[in-house]
Amino acid sequence: MLKIIAIGHKMPKWISDGFQEYQKRLTQPWKLELIELTPEKNKVLEAKAILSKISRQDCCVALDPKGHGISTEQLALKLTNWQVEYPHICFLIGGADGLDQSCLDRANYIASLSALTFPHQFVKIIMAEQLYRAVSILNHHPYHRS
Repeated sequence: MLKIIAIGHKMPKWISDGFQEYQKRLTQPWKLELIELTPEKNKVLEAKAILSKISRQDCCVALDPKGHGISTEQLALKLTNWQVEYPHICFLIGGADGLDQSCLDRANYIASLSALTFPHQFVKIIMAEQLYRAVSILNHHPYHRS
């Protein structure tokens, strides 16, 4: 199972609709769950909320601008490897100020979606689409064309 654990709620309808479309397309064993957490006064409080949603057995992928750039093909390969090793693969999206260091320390992998800065709400739909695209590669589905 794939989880996106994100600070921020009340997605605009167009983002929510887009996210739900990709979520609907992802089925077992790649079912996608979104856990949205209320923004807090500081990153430390947000980190506690995020980390409370992850078990010790889960693979944790922190999204951070300073992380490793990753292609969709590389993500597909990593998903295959992580799926064998972990019951859940959790992608962490911080709030407006990013993720606290404790989340980065817990991460099995730190990824950067781009050198560009995106609104954290928008990252949810980008990540959902990229997960769908990566799974499409694994399933030899024509959705992904390079």
